[in-house]
Amino acid sequence: MPELPDVVVYLEALTRHVVGQPLERAHLLSPFVLRSVDPPIESIHGQVVRGVRRVGKRIVLEFADDLFLVVHLMIAGRLRWREPGRKPGMGPRMILASFTFPRGTLFLTEASSKKRASVQLLRGAEALQALDPGGLEPLEAAADAFHEALTRESHTVKRALTDPHLFSGIGNAYSDEILHAAKLSPLRLTRSLTDAEFQRLYEATRATLTRWVDLLRAQARGGFPEKVTAFHDEMAVHGRFRQPCPVCGSPVQRIVYAENECNYCATCQTGGRLLADRSLSRLLRGDWPRSIDEL
Repeated sequence: MPELPDVVVYLEALTRHVVGQPLERAHLLSPFVLRSVDPPIESIHGQVVRGVRRVGKRIVLEFADDLFLVVHLMIAGRLRWREPGRKPGMGPRMILASFTFPRGTLFLTEASSKKRASVQLLRGAEALQALDPGGLEPLEAAADAFHEALTRESHTVKRALTDPHLFSGIGNAYSDEILHAAKLSPLRLTRSLTDAEFQRLYEATRATLTRWVDLLRAQARGGFPEKVTAFHDEMAVHGRFRQPCPVCGSPVQRIVYAENECNYCATCQTGGRLLADRSLSRLLRGDWPRSIDEL
């Protein structure tokens, strides 16, 4: 799922390409993509995009008459820009919606059969505010506010960082990178952190997100980001199971749960201890290795 760094770079690209431009037509190709009825989508035809903003992981285009077009990319949704006359360059089944402007067309695509990505047209600031889970902006929060959000409930640090009611825009990928940079176990409880560990986490969160915004911005090169993915070669641990940790060289480990997995380095983050995988460790039981050396 595109997270804070990805959405920030999308917003910068949208500012360059569509802000100040009239939306000539919104064409919905999937019957499930539009999740609102009133006002009708035709209400913004011909209207100029006045600005863009982020609400959590959602992308918002602002129009006159207090209208907001909200795009939620979910897991596999992506935005693509094509200049006039240029073919989409993707299969028609991937395209959920298109938004035509004088300078080109913005496509909402999804490389998944589940079609979770969505579009909503809302009227009024209150309707938009209702979509906001209320999480703290991690790049804007002072240390004391970050600490209050982190310890509001007793959770693992992995769960706390990815809870949109606590922190805005952080998901599975960047939480893995943050925890590796902070040298913390993803299963460490938030209320058990020492002052030094909390400070490392606070600084690692800001540094990791800032680094990735800068990196993705550089990759876009002033154009529209085309390769938005949760897996990058430059990542330390996320999506790098069994590959060497760039810090210590130990093989990256993982915990599989539901449709996600948590990646970590046992040497850097857990003192060499392997965390129990809910499925594999139950299967192996006594044969499950307890440490990176035993593995």
